[in-house]
Amino acid sequence: MKIAVLGGGPAGLYFSYLWKRKHPDSEVDLFEVSPADATWGFGVVFSQEALEFLRGDDPDTANAMASHMESWKGITLNLKGEKVLIDGVGFSAIGRLGLLKILQNRALDVGVNCRFETLINSLDQLVGHDLIVAADGLNSLVRRSFEGDFGTSLSYLSNKFAWYGTSKTFDTLTQTFVETKLGTFNAHHYRYAPDMSTFLIECDRATWHAYGFADKSTEESKAICEDIFAKTLDGHRLTSNKSVWRNFPWVWTEHWSFRNMVLIGDALHTAHFSIGSGTRLAIEDAIALFKALEASPDDLGKAFAAYEAVRKPIVKKLVAAARKSADWYEAFPDNMKLDPIDFGLSYITRSGRMDVSRLEAMSPSFMARYAKVKGRRPEALAGDRS
Repeated sequence: MKIAVLGGGPAGLYFSYLWKRKHPDSEVDLFEVSPADATWGFGVVFSQEALEFLRGDDPDTANAMASHMESWKGITLNLKGEKVLIDGVGFSAIGRLGLLKILQNRALDVGVNCRFETLINSLDQLVGHDLIVAADGLNSLVRRSFEGDFGTSLSYLSNKFAWYGTSKTFDTLTQTFVETKLGTFNAHHYRYAPDMSTFLIECDRATWHAYGFADKSTEESKAICEDIFAKTLDGHRLTSNKSVWRNFPWVWTEHWSFRNMVLIGDALHTAHFSIGSGTRLAIEDAIALFKALEASPDDLGKAFAAYEAVRKPIVKKLVAAARKSADWYEAFPDNMKLDPIDFGLSYITRSGRMDVSRLEAMSPSFMARYAKVKGRRPEALAGDRS
């Protein structure tokens, strides 16, 4: 089989590696417009069980990733000069470029033809390939070329965000909420290397306009954000890497394949960064597509149907949780009016996946503090009280 993979992110690289490793006689061409040593953004975060979904089938890749990860337990919320610690929630993080390098090396080692700095601007360039795997992200050429056939829907959140890094490191995944005279900001920050952290800054649309960010350069915006979060950064600077203000895009495709083309990763769906599942979803898509093709290598239609049937319910569930989480962030200025301990409960239950019983088992210290401060056990999810 001759396969074209569009996109050199985690989804495209991992699928290419999986297929070529098991099918050395197949020709796998991976096309990526950027250089091999380029990416945007900084670290990416995984939940505590981040690599367990890899260990069974591919322990070598799981171990290679784990050796470059920073791990911790707990979430820290900074609000109104007070810290709220939520114990028992584990995470791991890795630099996005470091992750790509690991996956690039594995793909190259098994003989994938990785064509970096190669622009595919027409599907006519791929004539002769039996299978086209679209792992080309939010602006997928394949998806855009056949939006109606894929049943594509696209919308955007109102909040603005900019993805920075910083040399300031943090003990846990931390959320810092700041109110200024012109509006409110939130920073999602966590270390992904011994000397670096992601520092993603978010604000609502009204605040973004009040600060005039639409007319500010990248450097001017960065300077304003450094001033707003000066206390949190503690003398450290923000680092920019294509750190422009964006609106988060919701991408969903109802039909996951068309003709000999199939979508994976952000080309197929997006999940809000607040649940830390985007990269994991991309890699799991690659695994699911690989397994479906393995089962029916001579019948793409059957393989595509199996891939969608197995994977779609799982993705729908995670995307639904991501949408609930995103709704909470869209309203974070109002949520900041809560007292810190109620804010903590609202935050940790925002996606609808955490009930009180589970929270008591996972985060006993936080729940004990809640009971002490409020004089009672919380009886409902934060969302049920709004």
